[in-house]
Amino acid sequence: MKIVLAPDKFKNSLSALEFCKTVEKGLRSVNPNIEIIKLPLADGGDGTIEVVNFYLKADTIKVKVSNPLFSPILASYLYSNHTETAFIEMAEASGVKLLKSEQLNCKNATTLGTGEMILDAINKGATKIILGIGGSATNDCGIGMATALGYRFLDKNNAEIKPIGANLSNITAIDLTQVDPRLNKVKFSIACDVSNPLYGKNGAAHIYAAQKGASKKDIVMLDQGLRDFSAILEATFGVQFQSTKGAGAAGGMGIASKVFLNGKLDPGIQLIKNLANFDNDIEGADWIITGEGKLDTQTLSGKTIKGVINSAKTKNIKVAAFCGTLDFQNKSIKDFGIDYLDLIDHYALHKEDAINNGKKYLTILSKKFAETFIK
Repeated sequence: MKIVLAPDKFKNSLSALEFCKTVEKGLRSVNPNIEIIKLPLADGGDGTIEVVNFYLKADTIKVKVSNPLFSPILASYLYSNHTETAFIEMAEASGVKLLKSEQLNCKNATTLGTGEMILDAINKGATKIILGIGGSATNDCGIGMATALGYRFLDKNNAEIKPIGANLSNITAIDLTQVDPRLNKVKFSIACDVSNPLYGKNGAAHIYAAQKGASKKDIVMLDQGLRDFSAILEATFGVQFQSTKGAGAAGGMGIASKVFLNGKLDPGIQLIKNLANFDNDIEGADWIITGEGKLDTQTLSGKTIKGVINSAKTKNIKVAAFCGTLDFQNKSIKDFGIDYLDLIDHYALHKEDAINNGKKYLTILSKKFAETFIK
């Protein structure tokens, strides 16, 4: 019997790798002879970098770059010299997590540091870069990132502007003459899990800027900047941008990574599955055991478990889910495409107990499953 373990993390309790090790131990205590394949997953959120490194077996690179407010910091990314592949999270250089709440001010924030990380990876020989664009503190439509790579954004006086969101409406032209030619030799895959357009009521500014320190007045100004700049982008690159799904992700970094990097936007879970060679490695499995901390309606909108189910059902593989808690109404596990479900909530005394003793309870779930299906 072949069992594939393909979980996400249990936030604040277990990493995806710890889930795999714990469940494997529990299953083997019942049947030591089963074939177990460990394929930990993530969808681009916290913990993604650990999962990526499980497959890349890369080195952690530290480089001095600019934070969202142009101050120097040390940021980290992964680089595999063997595969010439880098994994970069823009949040490491341009993220909300780098600033105190009183410092958040996305109209004056920049993605310059993300571009500096990309440039460092290219200098090391990267021919493939996976870029995660969640958790940004910015709304500059990626002009900071692009500036680091040689793009120049000019005002009506032909002067180069400071690459921040507040200056988007001042841009009248984009100078491409100094763009790093090596960009053409790098394949960019962009982990993007939102579908917002660039501007408008569902765009980058109106939906996300308030949580990045923008006032109502700032939001109106930033939205207008995105509208104005999109006209410059269209004139320069000849593409309709407002209709691009995910254009407004990370303050416009979605569209920026398409036009400035020629990147392909995909859900984070799909990029990790590709990296894991997931669809090939699950071939012939009897069960896939997946899991996450909370199973809820968001699971259906592109989270890890949904990605597992999508692959499993194309190959008629049964799916078991071991989760921390369940939070939805008027749906059964069959609506999710799950064949077996068990919860730590069924065994833990309370939430704190569930979080602190996740391994213990996950072992119980594993043994119970094994005794029922693979003994």
